[in-house]
Amino acid sequence: MTYKIKKWGGDDEDIKLIERAFEFAQKAHTGQKRLSGEPYIIHPLAIAEYLADLTHDIPTLAAALLHDVSEDTEYTIKDIQKEFGDEIAFLVEGVTKLDKIKYKGTERAAENLRKMFLAVAEDIRVVLIKLIDRLHNMQTIECMGPEKQKRIALETLEIYAPLAYRLGIGEIKGQLEDLSFPIVSPNEYEWLTKNLKDHFEERKKYVGKLLPIVNRELKLEKINYVDTHARAKHSYSLYKKLLKFDMDLNKIFDLVAVRVIVPEIESCYAALGVIHKLWRPMPGLIKDYIALPKPNGYKSIHTTVFGPEGKMIEFQIRTS
Repeated sequence: MTYKIKKWGGDDEDIKLIERAFEFAQKAHTGQKRLSGEPYIIHPLAIAEYLADLTHDIPTLAAALLHDVSEDTEYTIKDIQKEFGDEIAFLVEGVTKLDKIKYKGTERAAENLRKMFLAVAEDIRVVLIKLIDRLHNMQTIECMGPEKQKRIALETLEIYAPLAYRLGIGEIKGQLEDLSFPIVSPNEYEWLTKNLKDHFEERKKYVGKLLPIVNRELKLEKINYVDTHARAKHSYSLYKKLLKFDMDLNKIFDLVAVRVIVPEIESCYAALGVIHKLWRPMPGLIKDYIALPKPNGYKSIHTTVFGPEGKMIEFQIRTS
């Protein structure tokens, strides 16, 4: 993690604070084990490492390392405040408060709980720590009993994934959903996995043929781009979409989509012009979320075109 901090310009004081937080947490959790048998410190360290890729906020990283100290050890919030100051103690206390909010199992309760999360947290950084805490718990959930797994996975689907979406963190939302899906709906997950394999491989090969064409045309038109790559749709998101289309995979055009990443907004529209010059767009399937962002702040242009061989494929064009 210290390497990441140096890479994005953190100074020696930042690194010293993170090292102190780690040493404090390691001492506090001495002798504690996770259900897997690993030392407990592995958990807060994993969360802080993940967060270091999402934020450059040092108090958030320190609080992630310390987030379970006041709840699971002899040390208190006052001890953390004395050692690390008001801001970090406030964040740790916020995560502790969120731990006390429990899901009751109804849609109405879920929406109320999501609102309560945001109200109780007071600071969005608290919610971010809690989301990554849940992500790591889901990644290591196999050590728990079946009933507890199902309860936690359902809570993740109903509370945590929608919160990640509301905050505009789509990748975390997708990971939380995909980790929960096989636990909450094992039969549906098995069906999807079985039926998806051939479609996915076929689409992947198809997109692999498109990328060199797109890259060549962007260069010919002198449009700078950062990257072009294929993006596979998350399994739970795909399953929810399939429910609207009679479970017909042939009707899903973004099973594997093409992402075009450009440096500025003007280039998004220029790249869209290049793609539409290459292939005819599907009427009604051009969505400009840059001009009209989604409620959670998502900005991108989506267009579905009739590509080579007349196959429909979705392009997603956005800035870095």
